[in-house]
Amino acid sequence: MSNPIAGEAGELQTLVVERQGGVVTVVMSRPEKKNAGNPTMWRELAEAFTEIGRNRDDRVMVLTGAGGDFCSGADLDGLRGDALKYMADASAAARALSALTIPTIAKVDGVAVGAGWNLALGCDLVVATDRARFSQIFIRRALSLDFGGSWMLPRLVGIQKAKELAYFGDILSAVDAAELGLVTRIVEPGELDPTVDAMTSRLVRAPAQALSLTKQLLDAAADGGSFEQALQRENHAQANNITGDEAKEAKAAFLEKREPVFYQPLVTTPAHV
Repeated sequence: MSNPIAGEAGELQTLVVERQGGVVTVVMSRPEKKNAGNPTMWRELAEAFTEIGRNRDDRVMVLTGAGGDFCSGADLDGLRGDALKYMADASAAARALSALTIPTIAKVDGVAVGAGWNLALGCDLVVATDRARFSQIFIRRALSLDFGGSWMLPRLVGIQKAKELAYFGDILSAVDAAELGLVTRIVEPGELDPTVDAMTSRLVRAPAQALSLTKQLLDAAADGGSFEQALQRENHAQANNITGDEAKEAKAAFLEKREPVFYQPLVTTPAHV
């Protein structure tokens, strides 16, 4: 199966994108740099996330890194020339990730620091190995927060803890991050792939519309607004669910005393880019 995602040279230079059974996996692939982001990678991530958002066959996305690390942040060698253009490219990737309405999972091993940690935090769930390390390392490089960190951190851990993480740039273990609610599950390295595979298997077979609307409802509530506004959003979402095909299948399965079938993947080999 061909993949329409392509970089400026006609093929991806910093990513590998794989599709199988409704799951799309985006692998940041600059292992010699611990998958640090350069302008090309930021642009390719933005393009990949945007294309995934348009592809109705993609039901779950996994974001990970090659070579035993997630992402070591920005490649400082790439911080040349027009700094604002560089940041605009990084922000476009963050924006495209945030816009995805399908479930997203960050699969983290090794380092996830700076923009790399904020990439992980931009996903719905974070599964990390017990050897993963996290840091808002910016201040130690005489930089301030980016890739959405200044927006996400206060919402996730509160303003005081967000400032502590940002002011000191300390390295956190997976356990430390989990205690702050910033890691969903911690596993041994050998269990990372099976754990994420089990999660995606469940999510890909869940009712896609209800799952997407649930994500959108929770994200909207996290942005603020009143209880009444949340109720109104829930009303519209549930009305769409009630009249949709997925709810009809769920009702039929209940009456027939069987498991509902919301997705039947084709038997294919993985598609690589």
